Amino acid sequence: MTKLTFAAHPFLLGFEQLERLVERTAKTASEGYPPFNIEATSDHTYRITLAVAGFREEDLSITVEDRQLVVRGRQSEDLGERVFLHRGIAGRAFQRSFVLADGVEVAGADLDHGLLHIDLRRMVPDTIVQTIQIGRK
Repeated sequence: MTKLTFAAHPFLLGFEQLERLVERTAKTASEGYPPFNIEATSDHTYRITLAVAGFREEDLSITVEDRQLVVRGRQSEDLGERVFLHRGIAGRAFQRSFVLADGVEVAGADLDHGLLHIDLRRMVPDTIVQTIQIGRK
């Protein structure tokens, strides 16, 4: 029996990677740390905010890999002379991924009071309607 996927539908030309996108998104949906918000700041801009209390700028990295925004955090074990009676603040390493649509780019990022803000911008094409000329042979 042949497995029929929605990307194999004859009217969906060029959507083969959409199925891979859905699979990648399903894998990253189970992540729970760190907590985050996603907001639309205008019609074409978005902001992802991650709660990364205790992480310094040098403990964090933000990359875009194959249309996937990846935020990684790893705190250095600089405990020194500190003796914890209780350690309830999560400082564990993490990797949080977000799949970006075509035309969405990272506009910038900043760290403010334990919140990592990542600004995204959707590039809007100049023309929506394209006229195709028919040539003769």
